[in-house]
Amino acid sequence: MTMTRIDRLLPLPAAEMGDDDLLEAFGATPERWLRVNFVSSVDGAATAGGLSGGLSGAADKRVFELLRRLADVVLVGAGTVRAEGYGPMLVSAESAAWRTERGRPAHPVFAIVSGGLDLDPASTIFTAAPVRPIVLTTERSTAEQRARFEPVADVVVAGERTVDVVAMVSQLADRGLGRVLNEGGPSLFGALLAADRVDELCLTVSPLLVAGDSGRIARGPLDAARDLRLAQVLHSEGALLLRYLRQR
Repeated sequence: MTMTRIDRLLPLPAAEMGDDDLLEAFGATPERWLRVNFVSSVDGAATAGGLSGGLSGAADKRVFELLRRLADVVLVGAGTVRAEGYGPMLVSAESAAWRTERGRPAHPVFAIVSGGLDLDPASTIFTAAPVRPIVLTTERSTAEQRARFEPVADVVVAGERTVDVVAMVSQLADRGLGRVLNEGGPSLFGALLAADRVDELCLTVSPLLVAGDSGRIARGPLDAARDLRLAQVLHSEGALLLRYLRQR
């Protein structure tokens, strides 16, 4: 299968970057690091046809897989899990081999944020998971609800009415899951921004104009804008893959 060509424009131009080149570019992070990965259209839409997948091209999918390869845990809100049709957290055979060669589990942990625990424990997300998932919930969920998930997932209470993202990230780190990859959704991204826990944003700008009433990649109150530094620009078939680091 032909690999989608990705060129680097910044910081130093490079043509036809291989996977090792991309992994080196994205992989130089501390052991505790929260990376967010999103895609949007040129006019700022976070979805096309109701799904972010409608914006994702071959280059975005390639980087998407490589970012999972680097992560200890993939963190996703329950609404995004349902809307985007997530299955069990499985990386490619190449990614699994790369991870095991470096003494890491073959697949990252799947951590799902659900304040009310409105998930189905019989879903293949849990029953076919190669690594026991984590469900991060609140005291709004009942003891009976939490007990239903105990055979298939670790249930972590992190907050009263809403998930306390500071406590959530800390509890993941306590489990040795310091390299966090957040794949959505907008409310979770907004909460992480409000708590100033976002270290990096990887944003693919898809060469599409969508218009309509699609939402944005982050949603929720924020006391002040967050300053970012543009660290990398990749290009592939009209798409820009941008890497921003939090300016602290």
